[in-house]
Amino acid sequence: MIDFSLGDEQKALQQLARDFAQSEIAPVALQYDKEPAFPGEIIKKAHQAGLMNLTCPREYGGQGLGLLDAALITEELNAGCSAIAGMIGINSLACGPILVAGTEEQKRRFLIPLNESGKTASFGLTEREAGSDAGSLKTRARREGDHYVISGQKCFITNGSFASLYTIFATLDPEKGTRGISAFVVARETPGVSIGKVEDKMGQRSLNAAEVNLDDVAVPVENRLGAEGEGFKIAMKTLDEGRINIAATAVGIARAAFEAAVQYAKQRRQFGKPVGTFQALNFMLADMAAAVDAARLLTWYAASKADQEQPVTREAAQAKYFAADVAMRVTTDAVQIHGGYGYTKEYPVEKYMRDAKLTQIYEGTNQINRLVAGGALMR
Repeated sequence: MIDFSLGDEQKALQQLARDFAQSEIAPVALQYDKEPAFPGEIIKKAHQAGLMNLTCPREYGGQGLGLLDAALITEELNAGCSAIAGMIGINSLACGPILVAGTEEQKRRFLIPLNESGKTASFGLTEREAGSDAGSLKTRARREGDHYVISGQKCFITNGSFASLYTIFATLDPEKGTRGISAFVVARETPGVSIGKVEDKMGQRSLNAAEVNLDDVAVPVENRLGAEGEGFKIAMKTLDEGRINIAATAVGIARAAFEAAVQYAKQRRQFGKPVGTFQALNFMLADMAAAVDAARLLTWYAASKADQEQPVTREAAQAKYFAADVAMRVTTDAVQIHGGYGYTKEYPVEKYMRDAKLTQIYEGTNQINRLVAGGALMR
């Protein structure tokens, strides 16, 4: 039997996140979009409410939720503001490599202090010349006795300016391609770690994206995750779950835009009738509703499979690119339904449209995710 209904505990989680988003995030979303800043107080409140570190097991200070339950929360927070929600949720991606490949000792050493403190972390894979082609990264690591020395520069690192620790990917041997990459946990206070350019973005403006510079950073051997050469595999497994999170993010943005469009279409009158009753706009709204529902169900399906510990490389990639495309299309239509008002900052739909674009780009562009999904089919 297939049952798409939520249990009482899931409904309670969903309501908790919805109430938090509407009371703490949505009222200040436009302010943070206009003047990007670190939403420290909101993150602190989210941590106190149990809305951070969702999928990290309880024994390491997290909430111990499955990906489906986490997706419910992620959708609600992103309906409030995707930039602020992204800063609340970044630890799920940043700590993914530790959960994927860390020893029991490493998980306790790194995750418990981070999760209990409410501090944030960052995932350091992307470089200027290694975006979609992550295997060509240039950041180098060399073994020197009981530590590694890491040098290089990461870019577009979400939360890079504010992280207390980073999961960094560096190559020990560029000639080996992806098989030369290893993963490391690097504390922010380590000598040689510094922040470079902070990006001035079109959308999701309070989602900090910065360069992280590593200048002969000495990292203890015990901070390496997995064996030497396993870094790329660790990153890809982390991104499987991360893409489900981005799919839920896109659903949240799309749903917020759709709900704003319906509300406007009921209130705005032309020729003596609400504009939503005219067939041209009514059909647009129907298509938007169907698209949001379809994206949500595809996201839930991928999350459910992951919770059953089944391989989800294809399903996660499909959910991510489908939901991201839906978010872009639905937010664009929401602007259109608002007409001239939709192109102004008086209404939130222009922000939703700018925010949606990033979902088609980060954690693998939609083109790369189609490549991932297609490759899985051929395997």
